[in-house]
Amino acid sequence: MLEAVREDYYDGILMDIQMPNMNGYEATEAIRALGGKRGSIPIIAMTANAFEEDRKKALAAGMNAHIVKPIDIEVMLNALGIFII
Repeated sequence: MLEAVREDYYDGILMDIQMPNMNGYEATEAIRALGGKRGSIPIIAMTANAFEEDRKKALAAGMNAHIVKPIDIEVMLNALGIFII
């Protein structure tokens, strides 16, 4: 995923937290480290990690929002509207 961000520009990223090889926090930190336009892509966590501590960790890693699964479509559309659209 990091390679894709390095090679192309995206309007936003819906980031899972629990991924193999590099978790969502690490991936977000790596994207932010790219700097410039690519490093400032809006990143929204979409995760089953529902505690306040998880939300704080996502924001501290550089994510713009934290949405809990199962996804509430209104919450997702609101986050997309704020950060991407």
